[in-house]
Amino acid sequence: MAASTDTEHEERTGADGSPGPAARRRGRGPGRIVAQAVSVLGELLITAGLVLGLFVVYSLWWTNVVADRAADKQADQVRDNWAQDRVGPDGPGALDTKAGIGFLHVPAMGNGDILVEKGTSMKVLNDGVAGYYTDPVKSALPTSGKEGNFSLAAHRDGHGAKFHNIDKIEEGDPIVFETKDKWYVYKTYAVLPETSKYNVRVLDAVPKESGKKKAGHYITLTTCTPLYTSRYRYVVWGELVRTEKVDGERTPPKELR
Repeated sequence: MAASTDTEHEERTGADGSPGPAARRRGRGPGRIVAQAVSVLGELLITAGLVLGLFVVYSLWWTNVVADRAADKQADQVRDNWAQDRVGPDGPGALDTKAGIGFLHVPAMGNGDILVEKGTSMKVLNDGVAGYYTDPVKSALPTSGKEGNFSLAAHRDGHGAKFHNIDKIEEGDPIVFETKDKWYVYKTYAVLPETSKYNVRVLDAVPKESGKKKAGHYITLTTCTPLYTSRYRYVVWGELVRTEKVDGERTPPKELR
């Protein structure tokens, strides 16, 4: 009996007191395998979380930095062209749509002047600017003097996020468009917090969804909503109330002072 007892003890502890074969076999059981699997899964989740966090930082911060740099460079070029009285590629009096047609000012959004360029593709908007529609509905341009709807789009998050605070605009708030020679002062008269991204009627020359029935000089701002998604569209409409000539000091209209 003593010999048997000694053998069982060695199986459990080993001759020198270290874990014996039986103990080692138990250590390689299902419980240890599960623990190892949980540990590996935890490490993978932590890694995935870090990658996701870096992606969020890139999307919501770094793209803004890059876009703002690009927009500032383009805006400086436009203002320099104005100051030097340079003309566009189509000659005097023609609109230079390649460099940018002017600047949008919306005090309620609190982000200064926004360069406006031609088109609403990602290539255009990702430079931290607003773009006027050429498709699926062709925007009217205030510089033409003709009635219609000056319809614009910009990002709400990432890539400059120029329309991030569009929800701060209320009825009665001013929207001002600045060109080389004129200030176009609009007054917000309607807001649509959510509509389908396929709803192009909001861009019509007479935006009937805003309550208007007759032709006029309108402006429409559109962007994605809710924040950080592109599921729906947020829409703001304004109507031209007056124009002012730009003086030698480029003194802004009272709405911007």
